[in-house]
Amino acid sequence: MSRKKELLTLMNIDVSWLNDDGLGKNILSFEDLKLDADNCQKCILAKTRNKVVFGKGNNNSQILIIGEAPGKEEDLTAEPFVGRAGKLLTEILLSIKLTRDDVYITNTVKCRPPENRNPSNEEIKSCASYLDQQIELISPKVIILLGKIAAERILNSSEPMASLRQKIHFYKNTNIPTLVFYHPAYLLRSPNEKRKVWEDLIFMKENINVS
Repeated sequence: MSRKKELLTLMNIDVSWLNDDGLGKNILSFEDLKLDADNCQKCILAKTRNKVVFGKGNNNSQILIIGEAPGKEEDLTAEPFVGRAGKLLTEILLSIKLTRDDVYITNTVKCRPPENRNPSNEEIKSCASYLDQQIELISPKVIILLGKIAAERILNSSEPMASLRQKIHFYKNTNIPTLVFYHPAYLLRSPNEKRKVWEDLIFMKENINVS
């Protein structure tokens, strides 16, 4: 049984239309996928969250931005990147004439880990199907990973951030170029590093054709 078919079967969704070669209609609509995530009880974060932070933006965007995990303000509003780090992310996008409505923003996990700790491997794995399906549905021209946790999750790499930046990686076995940027929260703690974001943006514009 294909991964897609197995996932849908676990969700008690009819899979008769899906061939074992993985070809068929979209796995789930964005609305159905969000509804499933909103009711998720797969890991312990379901017991401590206020709201599921599924993601927000243009789900037809060429640019998909993936952060690490929701924080306190995100947990209360159900929107990703709404605190100080979110404001900085907005400013970064504006520097290349983009708004948050021009991109899609989400995280590796959809619920806030208590005390803003890093999500565990088990929590990331429990949430993996939601992120994988978001990527498949959006089908972006580029994925931007914010921070080491997102880079480790998507690239399956333990390399330091300095080694992952300024390189074109690829999402799993696809040809979707994937870039690694410093997380805005890190930049707030280390303002002298902000210039590196501009270097990363230039690298993206020079190497990837996004409009």
